[in-house]
Amino acid sequence: MSKLLRALNLRQAVAINMIDMVGIGPFITIPFIIGAMNGPQCIIAWILGAILSFADGAVWSELGARWPEAGGSYQFLQRLYGKEKWGNLFSFLYIFQTTIQAPLVIASGAIGFAQYCDYIVHVNAWQQKAISGGLVILLTFLLYRKVKEIGKISVVMGMVVGGTLLWLIFAGLTHFHPELAFHYPDHAFDLTPMFFVGLGMASQKTVYSFLGYYNVCHLGGEIEAPERNIPRAIFISIAGIAVLYLLMQISVLGVIPWQTAKDSKFIVSSFFEQIYGTKAAIFATGLILFTALSSLFSAMLGYSRIPYAAAVDGNFFPIFAKLHPKKQFPHISLLILGATAFAFSLLFKMKEVITALITMRILIQFVSQSVGLILLHRSGKAKDLPWKMKFFPIPPLIGIAVWLFIFFSAEWQYMLGSIGVIALGTVAYFLFAKATGKWPFNDDHTI
Repeated sequence: MSKLLRALNLRQAVAINMIDMVGIGPFITIPFIIGAMNGPQCIIAWILGAILSFADGAVWSELGARWPEAGGSYQFLQRLYGKEKWGNLFSFLYIFQTTIQAPLVIASGAIGFAQYCDYIVHVNAWQQKAISGGLVILLTFLLYRKVKEIGKISVVMGMVVGGTLLWLIFAGLTHFHPELAFHYPDHAFDLTPMFFVGLGMASQKTVYSFLGYYNVCHLGGEIEAPERNIPRAIFISIAGIAVLYLLMQISVLGVIPWQTAKDSKFIVSSFFEQIYGTKAAIFATGLILFTALSSLFSAMLGYSRIPYAAAVDGNFFPIFAKLHPKKQFPHISLLILGATAFAFSLLFKMKEVITALITMRILIQFVSQSVGLILLHRSGKAKDLPWKMKFFPIPPLIGIAVWLFIFFSAEWQYMLGSIGVIALGTVAYFLFAKATGKWPFNDDHTI
């Protein structure tokens, strides 16, 4: 069987990560974040999102440098919990969830893209669905090529994305009004139960905006010198995006009163309109749309490698293991992901999707990885890790605590839905394992 090519260098890896992180997310979620915290103290939620990203990024860096293969969490969970035993269950559950949440991620970005188009030219609900579905088709077409070409495209996209954020920050800081940015309501910092409820809800949205710092791990089999470049790409992208997000939020609050911002449908477009007028706002909105497209481009690239990795191992449908005979990328996986995301983009709404996406992934992907890494260190098997985090085990413990805080801050239906998906996936695994003779139905029945 043909193998993936290691053709992405550090610059390209950083670009892929950063354009994945900066999609439509921050431009859509800023009003939700301000509203959840009810004031400029919403900056705390952005700081918490950055802390979580750095802490969890350390976990991904150790695992990505140790097992730089396609699939990311699929590979990590399988090896952390035993490739012949519990690792089969955990990795299957991750793939099971990914078949649902990955198309939802793509669909959520496409829906947000279509909503922002309404600022430039009014579109009704059906036209928005046509735009979101058409965007998914366009992205699939753009990704249907060699990974080396994709790396070059990603660098150009990254430059436009970075330039858009820098323009926003420059505009805000040069038209900054401190009396707006730091006008806190009474009792804004009282540590009451409602404060933490608001912080939890806001953090769901900031974390959604930070997600993507681990995308290079999904592409581990295509990264040059992965032992060095994967950790570097993760931390460079988190640091850069954290600074940009914090400055962006402060800039917006310094131009638009938070009481107005929390109800805005097009917060960044309104921001530019207030400073430069309608024409500049339309141009800025075009850049935001390009940023959203770039993010989805990167996300689809990474997600298409996950079912491929499982299929190569014989733990998913064999058709996903096929590589394009000339371009050497998992084209069947990409096409199926695109088709499912297309359908989801026609069925769901943006606001409903974000919390579901975050909550669904916390227990199996993020918390289980951190717990597994701690157990790996305790077993003494972490001596050969090519990259080791500083101050272990503090980063994974911080990550576990914050992830669980966000999980239990979600509405009960989302928590119940997440647990339900895990239960359904567990049943599916044991049916699959019995049919294929995998653990615990193989020769070794030890659990």
